[in-house]
Amino acid sequence: MNTSPFIRIRNLKKHFQMGGTTVRALDGIDLEIPAGSFTVVMGPSGSGKSTLLYLLGGLDRPSEGEIEVSGQRLDAMDENQLALFRRKTVGFIFQSFNLVQSMSAQENVAFPMQFAGTPARQRQQRSLELLEQVGLGDRSHHRPNELSGGQQQRVAIARSLVNEPALILADEPTGNLDTTSGGSVLQVLSDLHKAGRTVLVVTHDQRMAHFASHRIFILDGKIVSEADYRSAILE
Repeated sequence: MNTSPFIRIRNLKKHFQMGGTTVRALDGIDLEIPAGSFTVVMGPSGSGKSTLLYLLGGLDRPSEGEIEVSGQRLDAMDENQLALFRRKTVGFIFQSFNLVQSMSAQENVAFPMQFAGTPARQRQQRSLELLEQVGLGDRSHHRPNELSGGQQQRVAIARSLVNEPALILADEPTGNLDTTSGGSVLQVLSDLHKAGRTVLVVTHDQRMAHFASHRIFILDGKIVSEADYRSAILE
């Protein structure tokens, strides 16, 4: 049995230059996350949590350190390898939904499958199945402006699943939603985890912690204990 972690990070650093100042977005992170976990990363704005998510998804490169996801060393990949990794391994969910306004819900979900060369009939069938999975089978022909925020985010979740990714990465998925809509999105993410997906969510939403199997707290680019995190944000 393979007991190695699904995600393994060693001495991960990401630094930016802003004028004459070096911003240490991540400053030496070590982390291991098992397969099939629901990990919630919490931290105030500017703490480095979204930077961590982008690095794990192969959307950015580290300044130093190692990132291994499902046995693949992201820090050693070239751009073509990273693109293939993103397409095959990761499903992304963003705060702003990133839906194409001129497309129906079904067309939005089906769109990424074109890049994988999936035949049109299969794209239609698969996209409808995924919309039904997130409770939107009856909204498949609606465009984003005909859907609520929560429904748009569920379309985005369905889209993230088209290539059967092993890892779901969500950046503030309830950030633009009201309490009720956010709750429905939380439930969908929890259901994905229960179905065996590895889910990692960056969030300010305290409710997310109730769904988590693992919680990570970040302050100033470093992982801290929950006690230190709570103390700092209450100051």
